[in-house]
Amino acid sequence: MYKPDKLITDYRPYWAECLGTAPFLPTSREEMYALGWDSCDVIIVTGDAYVDHPSFGMAVIGRVLEAQGFRVGIISQPDWKSSEAFSRLGKPNLYFGVAAGNMDSMINHYTADKKIRHDDAYTAGNVGGKRPDRAVIVYSQRCREAYPGVNIVIGSIEASLRRIAHYDYWSDKIRRSILLDARADMLLYGNAERAIVELTHRLAVGESLSSIRDIRGSAYVLKILPNTHRLINESILQEDRKENVRLIDSKKIEVLLLPSYDEVKNDKALYAHASRILHRETNPHNAKALVQSHGDRYVWVTPPPIPLTTQEMDWVFALPFRRVPHPSYGDARIPAYEMIRFSVNIMRGCFGGCTFCSITEHEGRIIQNRSEDSILREIEDIRDKTPGFTGIISDLGGPTANMWRLACKNKEVEASCRRLSCVYPTICKNLNTDQTPLVSLYRKARSLKGIKKVLIASGVRYDLANETPEYVRELVTEHVGGYLKIAPEHTEKQPLSKMMKPGIDSYKTFKQMFDKYSSEAGKKQYLIPYFIAGHPGTTDEDMLNLALWLKRNKFRADQVQNFYPSPMATATTMYHSGKDSLNRIRRDKGGVETIKGVKQRRLHKAFLRYHDPENWSLLRKVLVDMGRKDLIGNGKEHLVPKSDNFRMPGSLRHRKFLTKHIGLPKN
Repeated sequence: MYKPDKLITDYRPYWAECLGTAPFLPTSREEMYALGWDSCDVIIVTGDAYVDHPSFGMAVIGRVLEAQGFRVGIISQPDWKSSEAFSRLGKPNLYFGVAAGNMDSMINHYTADKKIRHDDAYTAGNVGGKRPDRAVIVYSQRCREAYPGVNIVIGSIEASLRRIAHYDYWSDKIRRSILLDARADMLLYGNAERAIVELTHRLAVGESLSSIRDIRGSAYVLKILPNTHRLINESILQEDRKENVRLIDSKKIEVLLLPSYDEVKNDKALYAHASRILHRETNPHNAKALVQSHGDRYVWVTPPPIPLTTQEMDWVFALPFRRVPHPSYGDARIPAYEMIRFSVNIMRGCFGGCTFCSITEHEGRIIQNRSEDSILREIEDIRDKTPGFTGIISDLGGPTANMWRLACKNKEVEASCRRLSCVYPTICKNLNTDQTPLVSLYRKARSLKGIKKVLIASGVRYDLANETPEYVRELVTEHVGGYLKIAPEHTEKQPLSKMMKPGIDSYKTFKQMFDKYSSEAGKKQYLIPYFIAGHPGTTDEDMLNLALWLKRNKFRADQVQNFYPSPMATATTMYHSGKDSLNRIRRDKGGVETIKGVKQRRLHKAFLRYHDPENWSLLRKVLVDMGRKDLIGNGKEHLVPKSDNFRMPGSLRHRKFLTKHIGLPKN
């Protein structure tokens, strides 16, 4: 097993440690001078409002570097029309750290149908338009205009998911690595605490950024490839290779040569091949470096960062966060903050491998756990320090609520594993699935003085939950506030196989336990299932079968989540290339049904909202074309009525629900 050479707590703090802790990291020169600073060592530029909370990336990185003895300033949501706002704190001594924020700026701005959103949950007052499209690129360019020659380091999920040539849904083309468009000196991908600490200390003692080439979880641009590595040519499909023999030089570390930007731009099969290689090189214990040519330059991506230890995670979350927005926002509401205000993040990462999700590509698939003591201390901090707390913890979770402390039983197996998921097609026999430690945590959390209720709002991985009935009982009996969100995403085998999600039988097993334990507790509680329309691999027949399942179970979706092709996700590769990159790419095999046209996307959404009169005309026509006229009529067994003036019976008995991950039903 690869271990870090140094924990982030092992560094000797930089000289500015003597200046102590800032109440808030400065956002203006006035605030900076009030702290006794004449300059900032690092200036973070972010597309989010500044909230000093461990769920906001700029606050985490800022407080981590402050604890290392560096002076860190924040430029939040600057006016990008000129470079003036980017000189607000002067020139940083070491570098600008540029981030789009907690969300990708394009996903933040546009719906899956490419319509403009007019709100922004990460902005004071929930107003839109406070950040540009492709924020990392725009901010980096303005930093360079303000201070030519300044070091620029980019990060956040926007940069992380664009580290190599990638399909861009909004322009419907392949874009080159964001490093080149941003003209940045370095990109840090994934959870970057370890990388940012090492980088900053090395720059502080005089190393040049251009000479630092060995930090894990980083990417940079080269003009000439070094001779320190053995280059393995993966730029050609296996079926196109003249030979498959390769000699291994044990004296040199291997690096994989991906198909070039020009090649993946013009060849969808090669794009899918490059995507498959990248996803197979995500285990930090065995991943190789990647290199991809962009014209006469090369983008070099080092292996993924080593996950933080529990000791390091505890240290990060114990930093002196104020847990509130910067005072300059006054009473303006920041919805993203309100959502997590009374919640606790207990872990990072996800080993689920869902192909439409980018968590694994960003946070990794190895779970990074906080200790029980650290979690309980944060609950007490919320109780004692967070304004407006009424005794209810809104969530104990993370990317998934019930993966805390779950890991591979065999460290040697984990170190060599290249599986994209630990739970698909079945739960790996080497995975520890015991969730009883989580049961113990839940009990201790709700027993703390002043805590009335602890809710679980993060999505529960129900196939894992089924492995520990005691966990399901505890969850249902004590931690569900009437509704519980889970995500079957579909009912049919083909789309589920392309999502790498468990079959609907697993959902049924969980539902049986959920209903049983709810009844035993004397509670009326409901599962809120999420479904995706238009996912690659989904046919019209699949959506029809899902609609029939919803009708049988008396579900009516208020809102529908359409598949959103986010950068670097495996499902996005399927969407663009029409190839199944879960398997070896062949030009004449492995095709995937893709839903791209406006009409078909509308149809798939209409099936999920079969009960909406606005969809009846479309569904009647399609059902006739599919040879399913038997589903048109006014009886209980029919999907849609014969006419638009018909009022469907039993409307009050149907449970409305949201398929978007935005909250609970209104009723």
